[in-house]
Amino acid sequence: MVFGRSERPRLPTAIKILIAGGFGAGKTTMVGAVSETRPLRTEEVLTDRGVGVDDISAVEAKRTTTVAMDFGRITLSNDYVLYLFGTPGQERFWFVWDELAEGALGAVILADTRRLADCFPSVDYFERRGTPFVVAVNCFEGAQTFELDEVRMALQLDPSIPIVMCDARKRDSSREVLITLVKHSARLRAEPVGT
Repeated sequence: MVFGRSERPRLPTAIKILIAGGFGAGKTTMVGAVSETRPLRTEEVLTDRGVGVDDISAVEAKRTTTVAMDFGRITLSNDYVLYLFGTPGQERFWFVWDELAEGALGAVILADTRRLADCFPSVDYFERRGTPFVVAVNCFEGAQTFELDEVRMALQLDPSIPIVMCDARKRDSSREVLITLVKHSARLRAEPVGT
């Protein structure tokens, strides 16, 4: 089939998004829950070699860790396809972040209220780069709940940065976080966006 210029099917805009946060915050879970394709994962089993290196407090049941990235894809509408790159959470793998961040529209920082201080490196990283981001408080079972304003104050976030609750295990919840990020990034760039 041959298409004329006006008959060519319109391809959706590809958007690169990072999913960041501390060790065990739910990055791999979010990418897996929301991806419409089988996600690529680079997880390895935690071993005794990480003792004294990896802080597993509050996530003692965690058995694996991402050593490079997670990758997934979700179509938001006929106009947008998001390519999701989950970053590794441990400091020893942060060197990967610069490569992953290249060309990203923005980032989701997953926050675990059991280990809220683990968000600071992600917040600092994206603020330094000038990368738009939102904070998604991942609601873990049994974790103490806080008001969003309390989390905002604890993370010292500017009022203009969106902060939302989410359950990274649920597709709809994760999708809403991604939509929040795309809209926030569009507002900062003063571009219209339809989802």
